[in-house]
Amino acid sequence: MNFDSLTAISPIDGRYASKCPELREVFSEYGLIKRRILVECTWLEALCDAPGIKECKKLSAAERKALRAIASGVTLEDAARVKEIEKTTNHDVKAIEYFLKERIKGTKLESRTEFIHFACTSEDINNMSHALMLRDGKKVLRDAMDEMTGRLAAMAKSSAKIPMLAHTHGQPASPTTVGKELAVVVARLRRQAAEIDRLVMPAKMNGAVGNFNAHLSAYPDVDWEALSDKVIRSLGLRQNRLTTQIESHDGIAELFDALSRWNSVLLDFDRDVWMYVSMGYFKQRTVKGEIGSSTMPHKVNPIDFENSEGNLGLANAVLGFMARKLAVSRMQRDLTDSTTLRNMGVGFGYTLIAIRSTLKGLGKLEINADRLAEDLDRNWEVLAEPIQTVMRKVGMDHPYERLKELTRGRRVNAEIMKDFVKALPLPKADKDRLLKLTPASYTGLAAKLAKLV
Repeated sequence: MNFDSLTAISPIDGRYASKCPELREVFSEYGLIKRRILVECTWLEALCDAPGIKECKKLSAAERKALRAIASGVTLEDAARVKEIEKTTNHDVKAIEYFLKERIKGTKLESRTEFIHFACTSEDINNMSHALMLRDGKKVLRDAMDEMTGRLAAMAKSSAKIPMLAHTHGQPASPTTVGKELAVVVARLRRQAAEIDRLVMPAKMNGAVGNFNAHLSAYPDVDWEALSDKVIRSLGLRQNRLTTQIESHDGIAELFDALSRWNSVLLDFDRDVWMYVSMGYFKQRTVKGEIGSSTMPHKVNPIDFENSEGNLGLANAVLGFMARKLAVSRMQRDLTDSTTLRNMGVGFGYTLIAIRSTLKGLGKLEINADRLAEDLDRNWEVLAEPIQTVMRKVGMDHPYERLKELTRGRRVNAEIMKDFVKALPLPKADKDRLLKLTPASYTGLAAKLAKLV
């Protein structure tokens, strides 16, 4: 059976393929091959430029341009050729080496043939390629994350003054505003995004067990640590000087944990919006042709937020497993990380699908001001808090207990609350202020706080 989105095993490449196309170039087999070729060419160029490696001749301007063209111009046909070579080598990185030797044969670069993959272990190429994939994949996710926070920040500001009954433990609580609650989500997402931005992927290029053994056997006077660092930094990574055969993957674990935390904040938001939709605080615009239920024609379901929640759960399951697993390796090296790392794009894919589902859902939301006002007016008991606080201020006896007796476990209306206040021996200014208070106006600094984002 030929591959088609309808025959894909994973929904990332099937049903949801249109939601994450940017990740194909990054996390596919092609993406890995492309970055392996870039690393090999960058290393070869550095060897040619290094003092003390006279057998690896300096590059002319034309030769440097040709080498960089190979690195930057990797096509699907090139990747297919690498895979063809791999059928013989049964070794993916060695296939890259042979491909490059094949490409420079008959050119002016051919004299450097044996300096391709010079003194390298496969993991030197792989760890840097994986780091580059994560660097580029992170940019895709960060663009989507910024779109999300930008949308929510705009909503927070536009709804900064719209009062809403808060719910703690699922019960009516002191009022807030829609905008302020959205601003909380924005602040949380931005904090986690800053942690993601802080992380620069570590990498190593130091040989079979991390000691530059082979390098020094050939050129004992070359500063291999400095040369390695130069190559690593030129690709936007940072050097890990102390490694076994593998880069320890602690940096990958840190990144995946940071992504998981961002995802958890968005998942929390998805669930809250779902609840607010069920309570009628938000309405959902209908889309012509869409069906909410196959049997109940009236339904408009919050499916985008449900889709996002499910995909965030999948993303965090994969990212969490990889963060725990990749930090563990037997002695100087085992291969359990290799097959695991091939699934990096899965966690990124489900994350991107989720973000775009939430964005789609936000595009359908409308604040139901009437429903918000109705719920506030049905819960005058929330004013027990300011009343007993003012009673405390002026030194009245048992203010908390008196309000508790009046309001706990029962509904009270405006008349009951106002009559209670009128009977209190309060200073006129305090009494007048409390009598003017309504659940809709008792929002503190919420409107101001909403505009902080």
